Amino acid sequence: MMKIKFIPLLFLSLSLALIGCSSDNNKDNEFGRLSIKLTDAPFPHDLVAEANVTIFKIEARSKGEGTDENNAPYLLLMEEEMEVNLLDLTNGITTTLVNTEVPAGSYDLFRVYVKGVNIVLTDGTVYDLKVPSGAESGIKVFVEPNIIVDGGLTADLLLDFDVSKSFVAKGNRKDAGGITGFNFKPVIKASNLSTAGTLTGMITTDNGGEIIPLKGAQVSIFPEGTEFLEDDSITSAFSDETGMYTILGLEAGTYDVVVALIVESETEIIEYKTVTALGITVVAANKTTLDFELEVLE
Repeated sequence: MMKIKFIPLLFLSLSLALIGCSSDNNKDNEFGRLSIKLTDAPFPHDLVAEANVTIFKIEARSKGEGTDENNAPYLLLMEEEMEVNLLDLTNGITTTLVNTEVPAGSYDLFRVYVKGVNIVLTDGTVYDLKVPSGAESGIKVFVEPNIIVDGGLTADLLLDFDVSKSFVAKGNRKDAGGITGFNFKPVIKASNLSTAGTLTGMITTDNGGEIIPLKGAQVSIFPEGTEFLEDDSITSAFSDETGMYTILGLEAGTYDVVVALIVESETEIIEYKTVTALGITVVAANKTTLDFELEVLE
């Protein structure tokens, strides 16, 4: 059986779509509709079978003109338990967390409350993790610039839950038997989808004239013109079994994209030539398609 070797990096996305009332398009409407969706980028499954989080409440802070941040009111968006295995959601697949009307206005901070966090390894070992503050005060996610909800209009917010930084393995991370536990240190960042776009495409290889998809290729996004160091990567994704990858919530702009893949089996290691695409433009509220064909490194 072939084993794919990954650089461990994972991003979970909470997609918040603020949709105006369908009855009319009047900008003077006092309410819009808020739909919060959950998705996840591809994840290396060779050691981890499940990454479970129970989200039981979500709040948003209303930032009115001249409002004191310390006294700004919070709006309750959802208050019910929803357990999610983050590994079930890949490449744009989403599950809805919230779909409710909210007052038109400006929102600068979201609080996500979580509990019941655990990791299940492929050998069946379960690690229950302590939540440092998410169950009491919520995981705070600031939005800059503020997300604006106008009556009758649509606004979108994407929360990227960096699982690779949030679930930190202890012990030998390359071997399930060497892992002694995990620390949970939640890291979430926000992207305004009205100013962000999507990058998607296929990763394939030419196998004697037959084009076949490649699973597990890592697609890393870097600011244009920077050195390709792992710590400088803005975000990453992995291609699935169809060769497809999708990266949501990229701020509109120009990026450099690097694709790498090493496939390891019991008898051989197949390394593909790293491919780089420079100056790729991502347009706000649009999808950019970028395909790659990898060659085996002799």
